[in-house]
Amino acid sequence: MCAVCGRFVSSSKPGELADYFAAEPAPDVELAANYNVAPTSEVYVVYDDGRVRRLDAFRWGLVPPWAKDLSVGARMINARAETVATTNAFRKAFAHRRCIVPADGFYEWTKVPGHKRKQPWYIHRPDGEPYAFAGLWERWRPGPAEPWMLSCTIITGAANEKMAELHDRMPIVLPPDRWSQWLDPATDTELVGALLVPTPSQLVTFHPVSTEVNKATNQGPQLVEPVAVIDPDGTGDRLV
Repeated sequence: MCAVCGRFVSSSKPGELADYFAAEPAPDVELAANYNVAPTSEVYVVYDDGRVRRLDAFRWGLVPPWAKDLSVGARMINARAETVATTNAFRKAFAHRRCIVPADGFYEWTKVPGHKRKQPWYIHRPDGEPYAFAGLWERWRPGPAEPWMLSCTIITGAANEKMAELHDRMPIVLPPDRWSQWLDPATDTELVGALLVPTPSQLVTFHPVSTEVNKATNQGPQLVEPVAVIDPDGTGDRLV
């Protein structure tokens, strides 16, 4: 697992996401706005259900069919673009069960010289539209008579020039003209593998946010509001 994307924001309503991704929402699919999505949370997913493009809610943290229990998923929240086609946990899903994980933005942390605390940053699109993270999904159940549990993972790759100011990796973002190709289970893996490239820098902007986001149980829109960065000199905060 490459946990470069370990927290993100999902505040858009399901109807808005369904319209944006031209998907049909699953019956009664509605999650509360989540400004601090953490691993094992339920998250929105867009996928091909064999009949239509569907918006549904899956558990974040892919659980392979061979897993003995759900705990495996906590270590499978991200898949590396460089090895997703060959890694045992992801290769079958990469070949047949690709999805999009919508996100309004995501968080990253940077070291602050002289401080134990890291500075959290909120990364999002300048135009306010959601990101379409490239993802994979899987089915798992503990026994033959048990119901299926659906889970997903987010694919990460090399950072673009803008994101590299914070981290050398980032989630893979799919452009709208490639959504159908990515979601189609019949698309050859070599073709979809060519889509795993850094998103253009112009789709990335970021600002510092409160360390309140460090605690996964903290919620609310205040988490994405700009704040003063941690001053590396220890003489107080400064605004950016």
